[in-house]
Amino acid sequence: MNARDQISIGSQSILWVAGVGVGLVTLAFVLGVQVGKQGAALRRPAQRGVEEELKDLPEPLVDQLKIFEGDGPDKLVATPRVDATLPPAEPKAEPAPAEAGTWTLQLVATSDAAEAKRVADKAKAAGFPTTTRKDKGQLKVRLAKSADRAAIDKAAEKLKKAGFKPFAVKVD
Repeated sequence: MNARDQISIGSQSILWVAGVGVGLVTLAFVLGVQVGKQGAALRRPAQRGVEEELKDLPEPLVDQLKIFEGDGPDKLVATPRVDATLPPAEPKAEPAPAEAGTWTLQLVATSDAAEAKRVADKAKAAGFPTTTRKDKGQLKVRLAKSADRAAIDKAAEKLKKAGFKPFAVKVD
């Protein structure tokens, strides 16, 4: 054999060829992943707009928040099941036990004078005269009229329909 027919490969050349091979395999893998993602994105249905998502909401947020009304945020109000096949029945109001004494309704207790005035003005605009008294650093907006507990409970229902959250207090 002649010297020209011999090929000598050094260790540096082997490392260089192996490195290029690993680089090409890595490049092929990354490109394959990207092509797969693009193909999956093309098969996915188009994204909907915000307006379409809002139309799919089950019920208005105000109705969803009604379940939290009650004794406090940790107490849920039970909602009765309605049978759509039956005609709607009139709700029967159970009278509260009559408690002796004179009662009134308190609309808010706050240390903010502007908040107290706002609530008092809103109640007056709804037809409920109010009085504001200061007690232990709090401004308490209450109905000006006092009555027995049954009458106060009826007034509380009217105030709740007007957007207030009154509660009965015994007049000293």
